Amino acid sequence: MAVRTSLELLLQREKYPVKSAASPAEALDILRGESPELILLDLNFSIDTSGEEGLRLLEKIKAIKPSVPVILITGWGSIALAVQGMKMGAGDFIHKPWDNHHLLQSIKTLLDLKRNKAATRTRKQLDGQYQFQHIIGEDPKILQILDTIGRVAETDASILIMGESGTGKELIAEAIHQNSNRKQRPFVKVNLGGISTSLFESEMFGHIRGAFTDARFDRMGRFEMAHKGTIFLDEIGDLDAGSQVKLLRVLQDRTYEVLGSSRTKTVDVRVVCATNKDLQDMVGKGSFREDLLYRINLITIHLPALRERPGDIPLLVQFFIQNLRDIYHRPDLRVDPKALKWLQQLSLPGNIRQLKNLVERTILVSKKDVLSVEDFTTQLETTPGKKGNIASPAWGLGTLEEMEIGMIKRALELHRGRISRAAKALGITRSALYRRLEKYQIPYDEAQD
Repeated sequence: MAVRTSLELLLQREKYPVKSAASPAEALDILRGESPELILLDLNFSIDTSGEEGLRLLEKIKAIKPSVPVILITGWGSIALAVQGMKMGAGDFIHKPWDNHHLLQSIKTLLDLKRNKAATRTRKQLDGQYQFQHIIGEDPKILQILDTIGRVAETDASILIMGESGTGKELIAEAIHQNSNRKQRPFVKVNLGGISTSLFESEMFGHIRGAFTDARFDRMGRFEMAHKGTIFLDEIGDLDAGSQVKLLRVLQDRTYEVLGSSRTKTVDVRVVCATNKDLQDMVGKGSFREDLLYRINLITIHLPALRERPGDIPLLVQFFIQNLRDIYHRPDLRVDPKALKWLQQLSLPGNIRQLKNLVERTILVSKKDVLSVEDFTTQLETTPGKKGNIASPAWGLGTLEEMEIGMIKRALELHRGRISRAAKALGITRSALYRRLEKYQIPYDEAQD
């Protein structure tokens, strides 16, 4: 009764029309006569606190109104039941005692997702409505992905981006942020695969001076940096079991504690995750928490490998060439049509990253303005024992990281330190360039931008 009354008052204050039910029978009677936009369902509404009654009611609700989104309300001790409810079709789960802002955010997200119906749109139509200029492609799979992220960007839905290495997961995450209501706020990228277990709490939640031996200064964590913005958790499949528990709490409650402090902080953040691993398979093997998986994948986006959309390879090559003309002062640079067709036949296991690397290396080696099949062939090696199987670029010209540093420095020099112009020439966003400047510790004069 107290839970129902509290929720009614909260929702009425937010101008939502509310109808409540005191029992499963009453709820089902309402559903048979009306079509609510959303249902809040407490898993425990009688003396029985097992939650089984709630799951049985959820099953009946989904049978009567399968398209109506349902948010489950549960105690922390019955999270396993909430996950079971998600498998049965619930859209989200909130545990008691709930945070009003977090609950309202979840309600708005599910309502927005329901109202934003999918529609088949052309690339021109999508570009006219959204900021997708850094995502190259016209393959139907890519258009469907762009349509999806365009529709969900303005919501706060958690998004899981899956795909092989080099397919552009970070670009998709940035596009989600740039087309969201949080675009003026920070976009914070975290490579979870590069954070050791011992440093996880310090990196993600921050620490105060003296929290541990080497903590000489206060440090702000990544979640605090991303407050009101978007946090991109890359390589989430590499997270160890202990860190998964700590991450689940902040995603569940939107609260955390700075290392060395007992004061609880609240964070308002949109969460986008990415991985090249099969998380469902990892759940089956016990190496990834099922409750964490359901917390991060309200929307799942599967990026196709480049070999699955060969028609986009010429578009990507032309995009790379256009950016590299300025950087290398070669305005007449282009690719022979036969070479473009030949590139479409490559398996390219490294996907877009490998293709970009191949084009860059070929330009560095060849002095010709028109790049031919032979020019590209010299930068590839044949896999031993598999005659004619094109594998990967030759690595004789330095590492990819060294090449990226060189390209960034040349772009900054060409555009006299102007970040916006350098980023455009490199084919990346300003925020992506800023992150690389910080990562590689490349000095720049922001005043010139």
